[in-house]
Amino acid sequence: MSMSEPRSLSAPASDRPGQEGDPTKPLEPEQETIPGSSFVRSPAKTEDTCFPEEQKEEPEGETEEEYEADTQKLGETSAPETGPTCFKQGLAAAAMSDIGRARETNQDRVFSLLTTLPRDGVEMTAGLFLVADGMGGHESGDIASQLAVRAVVRHVLSHWLVPTLDDEMMDDAQSLMVSAVQEANRAIWEYGEHEHQDLGSTCTAVLLVGESIYIAHVGDTRVYLLEAGKLQAITADHSAVGRLIELGHLEPSASRDHPLRNQLYRAIGQQPQVEVDFIYQHLGESTHILLCSDGLWGLATEEEMAEVLLRSSCAQAACQELVALANMHGGTDNISAVVVTLPVEEGLFEVLR
Repeated sequence: MSMSEPRSLSAPASDRPGQEGDPTKPLEPEQETIPGSSFVRSPAKTEDTCFPEEQKEEPEGETEEEYEADTQKLGETSAPETGPTCFKQGLAAAAMSDIGRARETNQDRVFSLLTTLPRDGVEMTAGLFLVADGMGGHESGDIASQLAVRAVVRHVLSHWLVPTLDDEMMDDAQSLMVSAVQEANRAIWEYGEHEHQDLGSTCTAVLLVGESIYIAHVGDTRVYLLEAGKLQAITADHSAVGRLIELGHLEPSASRDHPLRNQLYRAIGQQPQVEVDFIYQHLGESTHILLCSDGLWGLATEEEMAEVLLRSSCAQAACQELVALANMHGGTDNISAVVVTLPVEEGLFEVLR
């Protein structure tokens, strides 16, 4: 998150109609939200969790030749292979956070957990993925994002994963995810009050259960789904520019260079209570899930990110090349990405590529 352009924070947006979630089946469309949350309708999806070491900072800007060298160092090719590629993509996840080329510290934090759980005699796919982008000065942003990840992970694991192992499946995914982010908000707020510091963070958490995802979201970290070769954002930015887009006053393509692009009106840790967006999404024909901070989506286009996901050999390779892509565009902020590859039948990528 950029600290050179301070973000303004104001009261949260108006409430939206909500619904509660069942982590084992689609949610009913017209149920009430729990307090402190808003339901946002999304438009329209071998275990591997890695946290590579940060890249060394380089001078701002990069030539195409330097970019190719960077991606090759990361074990990647800088361009897709020629000719048809035919393989079956499996379920996998990876996470990566990089300091970028302009910041002195990395105030982003990521988390990725992918597993299977016993459920009615079969193995159920489950995962928890999180990106937090801290703010609040040289050290405070780092602390805020770390507190956010720690609080959300502890809450979800203790209230959902552990009970599930004892055959006590939690039925209310909305309550679980919203309360997890609200717990993160409380942790940051109390820390700031005790230490007399003004700090905050974005916080976007995704719970994967079977063929559905449940998202709790505050800030401008984004969740994308890749389907039919195209990326679609399913979260709304809690920023001045995001509000203009939501109201139809600004085209999404114009947001990248807008002077208000860094001004948030909602973040966690800024107030004792926070409104949390909750989104349910069936994965359908999606092939990838992407969570990323504005250090990635603010520099790379959706077309560029989609191309990386399609041509990368695995989730870890995709994370590495997405980071290299943002650094090629200047790396003006910390860069974080979590990539989840979803099962794809053999031969599909021949068509998509």
